[in-house]
Amino acid sequence: MTEQMQEGLIRISDDVVATIAGLAALETPGVAAMSGGMSEGLAKRLSGKNAQKGVSVEVGQLEAAIDLRIVVLYGSPIQEVGRRLQENVREAVENMTGLRVVEVNVKVEGVAFKDEAGAEQEEALTVRVK
Repeated sequence: MTEQMQEGLIRISDDVVATIAGLAALETPGVAAMSGGMSEGLAKRLSGKNAQKGVSVEVGQLEAAIDLRIVVLYGSPIQEVGRRLQENVREAVENMTGLRVVEVNVKVEGVAFKDEAGAEQEEALTVRVK
């Protein structure tokens, strides 16, 4: 995004939009992790530092389009998780950047199961990706 004002230009990089989208995605209930894509092997649980993993954006002057690759938690209704994810990401990006989000595409690449022996620990999260 580029905004011309008397004081100068304001530009928001693709990386900033991708980070905002990734963090909003990870906060969505039912999203177990972001997926780095099949070429990177199994999906990984990500921290804020790597929130761009699994996120692709196209940012124009006034609009943005976002593609997300996720792993859902077993037992979560995928359609509901996807819709909630689209809403959360759209809201976060629009509120923080002022860009109009024209689309948020979601690709579910796997399902995560909690290991029965250590269900309380995130480290026990196993991911199955086809």
